[in-house]
Amino acid sequence: MDDSFAERRAAHARRRVRWRTETALKVVMSDPAVQRLKAEIEQLEASLARELSPTLRRFQERYDRAVREGDYDLLVQRCPEKDGRWGRICVLDVGHEAEYPHLGTTPEGQPVAWVGTAPDDD
Repeated sequence: MDDSFAERRAAHARRRVRWRTETALKVVMSDPAVQRLKAEIEQLEASLARELSPTLRRFQERYDRAVREGDYDLLVQRCPEKDGRWGRICVLDVGHEAEYPHLGTTPEGQPVAWVGTAPDDD
């Protein structure tokens, strides 16, 4: 068996595993119970963000300014937690987890707060 055949075979196997995984995830995510839980989680995260935003707004404003101005010294001091799939980036400082959950915005610009970490898919 030559190397190119083995490479093609391995590539085919990877595509097949990816297809099976994506298909299984689509089935699970389309389940009505999962959709209901997703909506509840999103509502709770939005509610928590509304509750925390007045107290933590300065962190969001500081983050937005640092991004606009390219202030990398300030940006490296922020919490490294993010969730690429949902476009979230925590705007708080490193070490905030003991006092507050993560705080950021959705891709649509709405405030969101979350507890823990999620897969980084960006």
